[in-house]
Amino acid sequence: MSIAREIRPAISLVVLFTLLTGFILPEAFTGAVQLALPSQANGSLLTLNGQVVGSAIIGQNFTSAKYFQPRPSALTGTDAKGNNINTPYDASESGASNMGPASASLLQSVQQRVASYQKAFGPGPVPADAATASGSGLDPDISRANALRQAPAVAAARHLDPAKVMNLVNQMAHRSFLGVVGTDHVNVLKLNLALDALSAR
Repeated sequence: MSIAREIRPAISLVVLFTLLTGFILPEAFTGAVQLALPSQANGSLLTLNGQVVGSAIIGQNFTSAKYFQPRPSALTGTDAKGNNINTPYDASESGASNMGPASASLLQSVQQRVASYQKAFGPGPVPADAATASGSGLDPDISRANALRQAPAVAAARHLDPAKVMNLVNQMAHRSFLGVVGTDHVNVLKLNLALDALSAR
């Protein structure tokens, strides 16, 4: 009888806190965020003609010359063990290569990216974010410098005035805070959707 009396409060507390922290609080937070930030709570999805075309916070693998190219994904190329991987922007496999700055594989990957970039967009300096992958492998943004560097080639592929495409990049760029915190950057999916709309006009 005394054992049951001692166990009953413990069981009651387990049930109470399970209900509170396992159901009530998560549902309350979810409801509050759905009301305050519905787009972000549902994955920052972007739609076109009523169809979901992607998320503003997960990169996509654009390969056509008519589109701006994203930052390289760490989920392509060769990993630290020499294995080939080719699942760019796969959110289920998010992660970096974990290669150090002295890695021969990393150096080779960067050199290949620089060569491919210059072949696609012409000789000259290559922005750092065009040669290196992000830590997540899912980066949805590129630097404004990277987008402006790509703009003439994209305009040529679409037979558009380069000045109009560069103006679109500048219009859609998010500026660094106070000019010192962060970098000027552009969301690639949003930019490409706007580019399609510009071409349609």
